[in-house]
Amino acid sequence: MKKIILKVKLKNREAFEDKLSDNDLDFSAIYWQHDRVYVPRGYRPGNNFPRLIMRTTMYAVDEAPEYTLILRRHIEDSSIDIIEETPVADYSATASIILQLGFTPQKEVSRRRQTMDTEEGTIHLDQLDNGDAYAKVETEIKSTDSVTAIKSRLEANLVALGETDFIARPYAEL
Repeated sequence: MKKIILKVKLKNREAFEDKLSDNDLDFSAIYWQHDRVYVPRGYRPGNNFPRLIMRTTMYAVDEAPEYTLILRRHIEDSSIDIIEETPVADYSATASIILQLGFTPQKEVSRRRQTMDTEEGTIHLDQLDNGDAYAKVETEIKSTDSVTAIKSRLEANLVALGETDFIARPYAEL
């Protein structure tokens, strides 16, 4: 699936949430995610190399976690992310396969996340373990869509909410 993803570091998470609530938009309940990010040998940011992410998601402490393998590739010159997600039954076996394929661990990122679906796409409100808060907007695109027009519209919406600190790098590289 092809997506445009915009991320901003929030100045004030509560104020951002309040602005959306004033427009009758509310986030989901908070859930926890942990990503273990793997990169191929020779990985260099900005070279369109794929990354593999083993994601653990817990919606409630009394429920079993969900595991997902994510292949993610950011195409720099087009601002498009190609993302494929596959549910995983055996986390350890999948992590072993990733290592045997020549990928190496880059970083681990934990966050508390809330989501909201809008007509523009999905908004994720992330609170990283380091204390930083981010809003991330993901919009699926079709081959006939204008990437520039969609990206401009998403940026304008975030600027209208008072957020201008756009971040182009993934959490694992911050």
